[in-house]
Amino acid sequence: MWFMENPTGNMKTVIHIFWISSRSSAPVKTNFHLKLMGSSNLEMGIIFLIQAAVGILGNSLLFGVYTFTLLTGHKLKPKDLILNQLVLANNLVLFSKGIPQTMAAFGWKSFLDDPGCKVVFYAHRVSRGVALSITCLLSGYQASKLHPKISGVMGLRTSPKCIGFCCFLCWILHLLLNIYTPMKMTGPVNSKNLTLKNIFVYCSKLPQDKLRDSLNAVIYFYFDFVFLSIMVWASGSMVLVLLRHKQRVQHIHSRSLSPRPSHEARATQTILMLVSSFVCCYCLSSILSLCIAFIRSPNEWLVNISVFAASCFPTFSPLVFISSDVHVSRFCSACWTRKTISLIW
Repeated sequence: MWFMENPTGNMKTVIHIFWISSRSSAPVKTNFHLKLMGSSNLEMGIIFLIQAAVGILGNSLLFGVYTFTLLTGHKLKPKDLILNQLVLANNLVLFSKGIPQTMAAFGWKSFLDDPGCKVVFYAHRVSRGVALSITCLLSGYQASKLHPKISGVMGLRTSPKCIGFCCFLCWILHLLLNIYTPMKMTGPVNSKNLTLKNIFVYCSKLPQDKLRDSLNAVIYFYFDFVFLSIMVWASGSMVLVLLRHKQRVQHIHSRSLSPRPSHEARATQTILMLVSSFVCCYCLSSILSLCIAFIRSPNEWLVNISVFAASCFPTFSPLVFISSDVHVSRFCSACWTRKTISLIW
């Protein structure tokens, strides 16, 4: 026999279960404490689920297209190598941040143990940093192709081997840079333990030396500032080149209708849109993460907004690539043609 008690003003529901033991006829009372989800948690869980599903499907499609192109022996452009690593880092961000937060929003609180928390947070920090450095590499590569003074010199440095080595260095850099992250994370603990800080419900942060934390924060800020500065400089250079190109084309075709932009101009506009959206999402996520780090008990909405902002670019960027990349349209067209032929026969 069981019944439920729900005290007013309290989200916790206590379920009392009476059962008769096979060895004794005396009833035994067992209490189970279940935390019911509020409507706000359910809504955020649905939002996180849609965001993670769209982002993972889009990034997985792009990763499959670029990997298939590489394995089939087709000529792979250096930009495709960069994009391949970017979508891989985006998927890791969604797997390490979006999915755990979705599970927590739907009511699962203790689904990660101590090693699981360390791996998840380490993977998130590494993939977040790799996405930053790879986006910086992408904007610098595109700027070198457009700038007339350095395009000839950089042509030797933008070979696929060199780009692949740069991507490898990006992964090594952030694997070493974030080696301290697993040491300060642990599994979920009792909220009465005031020495630990519950940040994302499913994991907790161990107390650390303030000097060491400050030193790590300075190192992270330095690398973030360098990569963001390069991105802003490269984006500004691309904007100036596009404006000069537009004025030159308008002068040549002054009597004709508006000419169609070149392939390089369209690619540059796509990269500019991606870089600007990445900078906005990254800065917003960094500011919110900084606020959460300095607040003793951060508000749940603040944590949810921080996670949503961190997952915006990994969800948004594959949609832009799919709509503008020729490889994706050809790959989907070939798959659709083969499927149609197999259905006919």
